[in-house]
Amino acid sequence: MSAHTPHGHGDHGHDDHAHGDTHGHGSLKGYMIGFVLSVILTAIPFWAVMTGALGDTQTTALVIMGLAFVQIVVHMIYFLHMNTKSEGGWTMMALVFTAVLVVITLSGSIWVMYHMNTNMMPDMAAQMGGGM
Repeated sequence: MSAHTPHGHGDHGHDDHAHGDTHGHGSLKGYMIGFVLSVILTAIPFWAVMTGALGDTQTTALVIMGLAFVQIVVHMIYFLHMNTKSEGGWTMMALVFTAVLVVITLSGSIWVMYHMNTNMMPDMAAQMGGGM
């Protein structure tokens, strides 16, 4: 009896550990919610691009970037199990780091695609019409 109390290995400590383990792991319901949200957040941008429903390419790009950020948050919550608990991993540094990576990746991708479009074949239309 004295072995359990001084060392803190009593039933109370074991219950906290077990509760922490089950809280950190996902359930089938949680995974299904995350999966459905991920499919929806993937289908909406696909639909917007394929149908041209938003009309303007800049608006479409902004909507896609916004939905991409929401999808990252969905993945962090439902698949990486990040939450507000201190050991759960949802800290301000993780969120800031994720936001910085998203901004760098998205802005870099848009910058590269824009410059590839304008600089790769600048006279392609003139060559096709007058070169033959």
